[in-house]
Amino acid sequence: MVSLKAEHRLQVLLQVAGLARSTFFYHQARLHAPDPRAALKADITHLFEHNKGRYGHRRIHDRLRKKGWKVAKKTVLKLMGQLGLVCRVRRQRPYNSYRGRTGEAAPNLLERDFTAQGPNQKWVTDVTEFVVADRKVYLSPVMDLFDRQIIAYTAGLSPSLELTNASLRAALGTLTPGQMPLVHSDQGFVSCRV
Repeated sequence: MVSLKAEHRLQVLLQVAGLARSTFFYHQARLHAPDPRAALKADITHLFEHNKGRYGHRRIHDRLRKKGWKVAKKTVLKLMGQLGLVCRVRRQRPYNSYRGRTGEAAPNLLERDFTAQGPNQKWVTDVTEFVVADRKVYLSPVMDLFDRQIIAYTAGLSPSLELTNASLRAALGTLTPGQMPLVHSDQGFVSCRV
């Protein structure tokens, strides 16, 4: 608007912009006024650079308060944003349970046919994670697809191979000689919150 003032009357420009005359002159004066937070910005920049860009707004705020500044955390965050001071955060890598070579996936012999003509022909098993009282508990049941009965199960605090093997051994212990059920697993874990 200031550049247009040379060509047009101020009153016409204010009317087109929908601004009050006092608002225009207020903002004009603010542009030429010294920054009231210049000292605070300088301190923030010094603390940030002195700590090699590793301090975020919370730690900078803490250091400023120790130096005697009375300033809110959100103000420090806002000023750091204006100054372009971004803390270099080391992001944690997502958890990866892989620890070496993995075995090959077994062929899917069940092929989504979850019915059985008689008992102990087809079994399914899985490991489910429950959160109970802020602790993770893992359940490994073995179910007969004939009548959907749970044949055996184990529970533990970690999803180990022993957890699944123990439930499978208990289920195998219920078989009579000659029975050889097909055992199916999705070869993964399912989470559930209680």
